[in-house]
Amino acid sequence: MNRKYPLWLLLICIAVPGFAQAVIRVGAFPNITHAQAMVGKANGAFQQALGPNVKIEWTSFNAGPSAIEALFSGAIDMAYVGPNPTISGYLRSNGEALRVIAGAASGGAALVVRNDSGINQPEDFHGKRVGSPQLGNTQDVALRAWLKVHGMKPTDKGGDVQVVPLANPDQLTMFLQKQLDASWAPEPWATRLIHEGNCHLFLDERDLWPARQFVITNLVVSPKFLREHPEVVKKWLAAHVRLTDWINGHLPEAGKILNGQIQKETGKALAPAVLDEALGRLQITYDPLRSSLVTSAKSAYEAGFLGKQLPDLSSLYDLGPLNQVLKERGKQAIQ
Repeated sequence: MNRKYPLWLLLICIAVPGFAQAVIRVGAFPNITHAQAMVGKANGAFQQALGPNVKIEWTSFNAGPSAIEALFSGAIDMAYVGPNPTISGYLRSNGEALRVIAGAASGGAALVVRNDSGINQPEDFHGKRVGSPQLGNTQDVALRAWLKVHGMKPTDKGGDVQVVPLANPDQLTMFLQKQLDASWAPEPWATRLIHEGNCHLFLDERDLWPARQFVITNLVVSPKFLREHPEVVKKWLAAHVRLTDWINGHLPEAGKILNGQIQKETGKALAPAVLDEALGRLQITYDPLRSSLVTSAKSAYEAGFLGKQLPDLSSLYDLGPLNQVLKERGKQAIQ
């Protein structure tokens, strides 16, 4: 008998009616703020948790909006993504496209200034050119909110601070050419600008938040996938929580795995000194830090990015599956 499939698989198919391999399609960035995704992809922790009957299809993204668009189109089921793309995706879809089911990282952003920019205190930002990664993204909103607190406005709002939305690699070039004076940057780019762009740390964003915690990465899922595959989502969350604990308890080893995956996906690893310093401004966590996202949403609204009415985010979170996992592991639930 000429078999197309191995005997063991045929026996499973006979023994289990309707047997078929499920698929989960997951988006993530090759970045230290997506540490659980990078480490779990590298060491197989997610695949081990899901078992052989679930196939993982990973997609690498470089920006939150493109990951959200992939969720919209049904190209992916789950994504690690920043708070502002999460908010805008939720609102654009009238709450239909995604749910936040866990946090992933806190902190990991900073305001850096060029060493010879003449900036020593907040009022020195008048008349300066300040970079942000993308118009309306998480760091862009944080920068605009900080300027407002200090009585300043961007030029597009009638002020004299020129906010320049620019991809992080291009910012490094602009600093070296003295065409940027400062930047509100995520890690590891804040540290890279310090090490490679003739900059120094002006403000660690953690210092602006209660308990020095604010969300920089969440784990979001399509509500349709959550409804149809609740056990797959729960197993993913169980691996996510275990990875969070393992990374925090084995940071040097986890950093090497993380850096190896970044090199695999981008072709270039971070310098060890940059990696260590950047991780030092970051906390890996499964807590979505909901209150900080609500604050960010208010800042984005006040900056004119979220329409004419303060958004209702009451249905954005579904933490039931995460709290089930935490209860089973003897951990405190997320309120």
